[in-house]
Amino acid sequence: MSDAGGAIGQLASGIGTAVTALLVLVWLAVTAVLSVVGVGLLMVPGVLGALHALAGRERARLARYGPEVVAPEPPPTQLRLALVDPTTRRELRWLVRHATLGLLLGVLGALLPLVAVRDTAFPLMWKLMPDGATATSIGFGTAESWPEAFAVTLLGVGWIAIILGLSPGMARLQAQPGRLLLAAGPDTDLSLRIAELTATRAAALDAHATELRRIERSLHDGTQNRLVTVTVLLGAARRQVARDPAGADELLERAQSAAEQALAELRTVSRSILPPVLADRGLAGALSGLAAESAVPCRTDVEAPERCAASVEATAYFVVAEALTNIAKHSGAGQAAVTVRARGSRLNLRIEDDGRGGADEDGGSGLTGIRRRVAAHDGTLRVTSPPGGPTTLEVDLPCGS
Repeated sequence: MSDAGGAIGQLASGIGTAVTALLVLVWLAVTAVLSVVGVGLLMVPGVLGALHALAGRERARLARYGPEVVAPEPPPTQLRLALVDPTTRRELRWLVRHATLGLLLGVLGALLPLVAVRDTAFPLMWKLMPDGATATSIGFGTAESWPEAFAVTLLGVGWIAIILGLSPGMARLQAQPGRLLLAAGPDTDLSLRIAELTATRAAALDAHATELRRIERSLHDGTQNRLVTVTVLLGAARRQVARDPAGADELLERAQSAAEQALAELRTVSRSILPPVLADRGLAGALSGLAAESAVPCRTDVEAPERCAASVEATAYFVVAEALTNIAKHSGAGQAAVTVRARGSRLNLRIEDDGRGGADEDGGSGLTGIRRRVAAHDGTLRVTSPPGGPTTLEVDLPCGS
């Protein structure tokens, strides 16, 4: 049942790109006709840009329902180069198939659940229908009695059987052209992508090692020293309790204070590993808490209707926390803003301040640590900070990694 539901969702999601593909296909046809008189040549860059953008959207859609479709190098938008470019030709073949077969399958995938519900529930409504009205969703037959009404229900059960049996195959058939034609071809040089993945994985391991060292230092220099102090004070109080009860009571009070401080530091360290507020209140609530505690007045605007992977939400949380710390320490800003949007399989963060600008990754501002955290998820970080401000950090993360 879950496979069929996912397949129906995938088919329905393909309607958007399929309708757009049909429009782009018509645009291409008009451009080709007008090119005979020269006018269409001016439209070529625009229509090719739309084709490439649509292919990128389809790759992102397919990645939400299966393995990632590795994109080739950006194809050209100039006519002469496009005519001999294999990527453009493959995208054109996909466009024709997705605008026709893909659209048909998407519409069927969206209609099948509707007709299944309608026919299955027909006995509940047939008394309210006018005389002579068609009983079934496919346009034939009338119901004059309860047995005939329940016969329509059998048709609804048949639709359900079709959904369960055929919808996964329909979804695969709709996705097949995109996975075959929009992926990087065998002649594509993937060495740059491999080098990029190698670098990001190395950065992730380095960031992980740095985080472990930070946790070890926090435990060793803080919590462990507090616990040693508690042990020493308890030992001294035990030896002193018989001959000087008042002095022993003072030592016990100091030991209790040290133990409470150790517990507070231990809680701080544990929160820095994975903040429990993320599990309790979600990303929106966690970021609202950060904004409320920020030294610089900060407003948040979060639209993330679905939860991302816990590691991604933790990365987003720490990125915002580090950014707000940087703003308070270095920017001289009067206010800041955090905007979060979940779009499909991507989580976009934007942190802005009205400070003096001039943020530099080499200046010890914490941006290097943020970049490493983001790179560990194959995300991107863009910093815009001209002298005089404002400073903007834009982070793009994949939701599911």
